[in-house]
Amino acid sequence: MEPSQRNTKTPSFSDSTIPVDSDGRATVFRPFSLSSPHSRAFHLAWLSLFSCFFSTFSIPPLVPVISSDLNLSASTVSAAGIASFAGSIFSRLAMGPLCDLIGPRTSSAILSFLTAPVILSASLVSSPTSFILVRFFVGFSLANFVANQYWMSSMFSGNVIGLANGVSAGWANVGAGISQLLMPLIYATIAEFFPRTIAWRVSFVFPAIFQVTTAVLVLLYGQDTPNGNRKNSNQNKIINPEEEEVVVKEEEERSSFVEILIGGLGNYRAWILALLYGYSYGVELTTDNVIAGYFYERFGVNLEAAGTIAASFGISNIASRPAGGMISDALGKRFGMRGRLWGLWVVQSVAGLLCVLLGRVNSLWGSIAVMWVFSVFVQAASGLVFGVVPFVSTRSLGVVAGITGSGGTVGAVVTQFLLFSGDGVRKQRSISLMGLMTFVFSLSVTSIYFPQWGGMCCGPSEEEDLSRRLLVEDEEEDNKVTSGRLRPVC
Repeated sequence: MEPSQRNTKTPSFSDSTIPVDSDGRATVFRPFSLSSPHSRAFHLAWLSLFSCFFSTFSIPPLVPVISSDLNLSASTVSAAGIASFAGSIFSRLAMGPLCDLIGPRTSSAILSFLTAPVILSASLVSSPTSFILVRFFVGFSLANFVANQYWMSSMFSGNVIGLANGVSAGWANVGAGISQLLMPLIYATIAEFFPRTIAWRVSFVFPAIFQVTTAVLVLLYGQDTPNGNRKNSNQNKIINPEEEEVVVKEEEERSSFVEILIGGLGNYRAWILALLYGYSYGVELTTDNVIAGYFYERFGVNLEAAGTIAASFGISNIASRPAGGMISDALGKRFGMRGRLWGLWVVQSVAGLLCVLLGRVNSLWGSIAVMWVFSVFVQAASGLVFGVVPFVSTRSLGVVAGITGSGGTVGAVVTQFLLFSGDGVRKQRSISLMGLMTFVFSLSVTSIYFPQWGGMCCGPSEEEDLSRRLLVEDEEEDNKVTSGRLRPVC
C-alpha cells in the first residue's frame, strides 16, 4: 500500500477504481479492497478505532491483579469504570466540531497520539485516585468513533453509508473483546520473566504502541475526502475567466466554526438521535458491564463460564451492527427516509422487549439464548441510528455525529447509575427495567421529520415536493440527471 498523494493535485473521479457519485463518494462498498482512497479510509478508520477500544478495555481484564497490588476497593473499581465512560462524553462532543474544522484524518491521529501516553501511564499508577484518573483520560480515546463515522460519511454515498458506518464501527468494537482475550495472555507471558507486580505494568506498553502505530498509518495513507485532505479541499476553487471571480466548490466550507457549531447544536434531530443512541449503544455498554456478574450471581456459573458468556455478547458486533446499517440502506432505497426511521423503531423496540424478557427468564440456557438474540437487535439498532445521522446536516455533520456519539456514553452512565449502582441491586429486575426504558425511548423516533424526505407518519412538505419535481424536470430536459442530484437516497 503506497502513501496517498496528500499534498498534490485533486484526484479525478473519472479515474476512480470504483463507481462514485457527483461528489466523488463511493456508491458501492467493498470492504476487502485497498485499491481506492475510499476503501483505504475505511480500513484505516476501523483499525484506528479498534486500537482505541483495545486500549480503553485493556485495563478491566487485569483489574484483579491491579486491585490486589494496589489494594483497590470494589467501589473504586466501579467508579473507575464510570469515569472511563464519562471521559468519552466530553471528548466525543469536542471531536465533532474538530472534524468539521480540520477533517477526520488529522483529528483521529491527534487523538490517538494524545491518549497513547495515557494508557502507557497506567503502568505508573500507585493509588486509587491515579487509577480513576487514568481510566477517565483513557476513555477520551473512544471519541475516535466520531471521526470514524464522519470519515465514512465523507467517503461513501447515501445509498451505502449505513452499511459503511455499521461495518466500520462494528469491526472496531470487536477491539474490546480482543483486548479481553489478549491482555491476560500478554500479562501471563511477561510474568514468566518478571514479578507479577511488574508484569501487569509492562503489559500496557503493547496497547500504547499499537495505538501510535495506527495513528501513523492514518496520517501516511489516509485522506479526508475523495478530493483529498481537508486543507486541500478548501483550496479547490473554480476560476471564471470572463467574470474574473473565484467560486468555492462547497459553500458550506466558508461557514465559520461558530456557525457550524450552532447549526449542529440547534438541530433537534441530533438530540433525538442522541437519546436513541443512548438506549441502543448505551444499553450495550451497560450490558457489557453487568452481564458476567448477572450470570455468575443468578445462575451460579463459575467466573470463566460467566466471562465466556459475556464475551459472546460483545463479539456479535462483528455482524450485528453492520446488519443494522445494511437494513437501513435497504429500507432507505425502497421506502426513503420513512423506511430508515421505521426500521430503527422496530429493531430498537424489539431489543427493548427482549431485554425485558432477559430479566424474566429463569433458566440458564434460556437466558443465554435470549441474550444472544437481544445482542443482535440492540447492536443492529446502533447501526440503524447512524444510518440516519449523515442526513441530519451536511454542514454540521461532525457536530451531529459528536452529539449522537456522546448520547451513547451518557445513556450508559445514566442507566448504570440509576439501575445498577448501590448495594443489594437485583440485577434481573434492573435488566428488565432497562429494557422497558429502551422501548419507551424508542418512541422518540416518531418526532424526527425532514421537510425534504418526511418522517415516520407523513411525507415531505408540499413546497419541498414541488421544488424537487421541478428540479427533476429541468435536469431531465438538460440531460444532466445524476444519481446524486436527482433524488437523494435516504
